[in-house]
Amino acid sequence: MLFNNITIIDENQNVQENMYVGVKGKKIAFIGDSKPYEDFGESYDGKGRLLMSGFYNTHAHTPMTLLRGYGENMNLQDWLETRIFPFEAKMNGQDIYWGTMLGLAESIRFGIVSTTDMYDFCPDMVKAYAEAGVKGNISRAILCFTDENLHDMERFTQAADLFKNFHNSSDGRVKIDMSLHAEYTSTPKIVRQLAEYTKEIGTNMHVHVSETKFEHEECKKRHGKTPLAYLSDLGLFDSPTTAAHCVHLEDGDIEILKQKGVTVASCPVSNLKLASGICNVPKLKAAGVNVALGTDGVASNNSLNFIEEMKFFSLLHKGIFSEPAASSPRDTLYSATRAGAIAQGRRDCGLLKTGCAADLIVIDITKPNMNPAHDLVNNIVYSACAGDIVLTVADGEILYKDGEYMTIDIEKTVFEAQKSTDAILKKLAVNML
Repeated sequence: MLFNNITIIDENQNVQENMYVGVKGKKIAFIGDSKPYEDFGESYDGKGRLLMSGFYNTHAHTPMTLLRGYGENMNLQDWLETRIFPFEAKMNGQDIYWGTMLGLAESIRFGIVSTTDMYDFCPDMVKAYAEAGVKGNISRAILCFTDENLHDMERFTQAADLFKNFHNSSDGRVKIDMSLHAEYTSTPKIVRQLAEYTKEIGTNMHVHVSETKFEHEECKKRHGKTPLAYLSDLGLFDSPTTAAHCVHLEDGDIEILKQKGVTVASCPVSNLKLASGICNVPKLKAAGVNVALGTDGVASNNSLNFIEEMKFFSLLHKGIFSEPAASSPRDTLYSATRAGAIAQGRRDCGLLKTGCAADLIVIDITKPNMNPAHDLVNNIVYSACAGDIVLTVADGEILYKDGEYMTIDIEKTVFEAQKSTDAILKKLAVNML
């Protein structure tokens, strides 16, 4: 495919107009200000359009689309125990598949080309990812409240089998990470054993850390350390790690994140909705920590609208710290693209650069809300709407174009997801009788 006369955001986040970008196979093969001699096949008219890297969602529970709007106006612990856990206990593999497919349709529509995902019935998730054509780092979360060994646990067997059967499947689009759910849902023995196994097989780690003040302080009472210090001492961060939330951190925690090269997945909308607090992103970035962006699950966010997430991410810190320069649009765009790709171990992704993966989105910049354009990067973060995205491409394959899904039967997906939700609610109602 050749994008003709299109505005781009290049690898240095500079805006360039009237450019040509050629895609060959899965890669960006040409970027220039004049039309190449080489034939790149299909031509895309770039007039009134902007081409940039797609988005990388670094923390999600995609099947939770089935719980959209199911638990509202509750703190995290009550929300989990009275709404989320009972619903999830009734879900089966088919429900997971359709919930994932619905979430991936929403992700594709909103320009998300890759997601770091943590949930259950993961082979059904892998199937959905493969069919949808998007990228994903998928993991089966480990929880343990007993003294058993990791290798005796059914959850671990599922996680290990998932890695053996699906790591780097779908031509490398699907990667399998290991996942510790959190400090408060595990034991020191399990953390240590999982850390050792993850390092042994050479994959990434995904974990929730210091999401609430209660979680953070209770860990200090139990172990005499913050969650980050506790997990670090047990070796969990000896593998490339994405730590979700990190809302309640202390100065020593930030030093650990920097030394261990841990990526923080900030989820501002979910944290605000559950009244969990606010991650101090400016302080993390000032310390040299890689900070990426995540949505969390739709049950606690209600959407996968990444442009909305970027705006919250950028504005939140300005308001909280009374500092208008606390976060710039270019910082935000980096967190939404390149920082997320790095976190997922996708080093050739997240940049509009020759030789990088063709994970791309096109935005309609003729819309009233995108004009005038004193700086298009500012407009993308502060002015754009998710509906302005008109094309989503992953590894050179068009997944969405002008309202049409190329890999997903959207009508069937919406129908089946609702059918699964209704069946689960019926089971819950019977249990309450």
